[in-house]
Amino acid sequence: MPCPTSLPSWARLQAFSTQQPSLKDLSPFRLQAEDISADLSLQPIGSDVRGLLANLIDEAHVPAKRDAMVRGEAINVTEQRPVLHMALRASSTGPAPWGADIAQAIATQRERFLHFADAVRDGRIVTSNGLPFSHIVNIGIGGSDLGPRMVCTALGAKAKNPLPVFFISNPDPWCIQDLTEQIDPLRTLFIVQSKSFTTQETLAVFSTLKAWLLSHGIEASKVMQQFVAVTARPDLARTHQFEEEKMFVFWDWVGGRTSVWSAIGLPIALHCGSQTFKQFLAGASTMDKHFQQASVHENLPYWLALIGIWNRNFLNRTSHAVVCYDWRLRLLPAFLQQLEMESNGKSIQVDGQPSKVKTAPVLWGGLGLDGQHAYFQMLHQGTDIVPVDFISTLGDEPESKDAQINKRIVDLNLQAQKQALAQGRSLQETVERMRVEKISEDHIHQLAIHRSYEGKRPSNHLVLRNGLTAFSLGQLLALYEHKVFTQSVLWNIPAFDQWGVELGKTLAKRLEGN
Repeated sequence: MPCPTSLPSWARLQAFSTQQPSLKDLSPFRLQAEDISADLSLQPIGSDVRGLLANLIDEAHVPAKRDAMVRGEAINVTEQRPVLHMALRASSTGPAPWGADIAQAIATQRERFLHFADAVRDGRIVTSNGLPFSHIVNIGIGGSDLGPRMVCTALGAKAKNPLPVFFISNPDPWCIQDLTEQIDPLRTLFIVQSKSFTTQETLAVFSTLKAWLLSHGIEASKVMQQFVAVTARPDLARTHQFEEEKMFVFWDWVGGRTSVWSAIGLPIALHCGSQTFKQFLAGASTMDKHFQQASVHENLPYWLALIGIWNRNFLNRTSHAVVCYDWRLRLLPAFLQQLEMESNGKSIQVDGQPSKVKTAPVLWGGLGLDGQHAYFQMLHQGTDIVPVDFISTLGDEPESKDAQINKRIVDLNLQAQKQALAQGRSLQETVERMRVEKISEDHIHQLAIHRSYEGKRPSNHLVLRNGLTAFSLGQLLALYEHKVFTQSVLWNIPAFDQWGVELGKTLAKRLEGN
């Protein structure tokens, strides 16, 4: 794959990086992909820059690389594996470009874990004492935690008869104590999630909670009836005496950060039901089709990626904020941190040469209204310009009058923040405003400069037009997956390994043995 600086349009884009247009003067730039509408108008890209950015897609062979991924070629070059998270959510009918064997294996495991989830929810699968399960605990870290935790949090408010789910990723004794104070040892089902089934933190929590059950009177011969394993290494899970019918597998071609579509999503099905999980998959699948079929100029994943490239590589923006104006999406920034920074936090190209360009920015963020009283000060007046993705929902708020009023407060704040970041307020405008407020001229002289805003702070605004549903959430997560993939191709880096975390793990195990 070509080095990005060798792309013809890359050098031409450099010439435009010092000639940024005012965000007040740009023409509208809006795209739509299924249930997601995107206003990209508040990005410093005029028509010339937009055309050159679009050229990068073909110059870097992004469509060819995408199609190779769909066909199941080993695009994870450092581990010699295919990358088939799209296969996990594809319809079980119709042709499967990744092959019939993989399609059948996916369908079989999906049917197994969804049937299991419904049986637990219906009380057909019970505890060793014949009681229905009242709590679910998910034990896992990284992709085995962030994805299912975020989705359960996002969809739980509208779930019918939700089965309470707790998540624990950390063997810190205070974390374990906090969990055990909230659950019933006699009626809790534990899901142990680990791709390798060697993850130190996960196995430590598993061992501790197993001992906790035994200390509460669960017979040793029955204790494993309350544990389920989800792994790509069922052989290792068997060494811990998991029951065969309570082991669900996925495959080494599923990356942890894209595994929520596999049996790793079992907590979602237990919390919300199997039909909700199927809608979640269906939403992602529609975004997959958009990514594969939409033209360059209408392809939303492409444009999120290209705008990110423009800000990172040509305007030298070192971080990127994701700000959600819907309480249910409060864990989305943490999920996207792993997706983007673990995938594209690389400094070596696919060919083994050092990268000649900057790669993934620092991703951070949170809830919008809360952030307005915290980190938004830096967004507005800090020395670093931080591009923002605003994310909001439309049309599924509660029907009470108070709810409508409160939703309007949330939405108006988002609109105001977008406008303020982009347009700012000049010193003269600030002076005039302070005079309207009857502030003395002495105070105006002292404070006007502090109350002025440069503006020129770019943002995207993504809206889930039909509300936050399993279907639209699936689309949103797939959108960001495809954005990350596109950027990795443009940067010519391997997105699907994570060797950077391995050294710390190795040293921790070595220190443990000393």
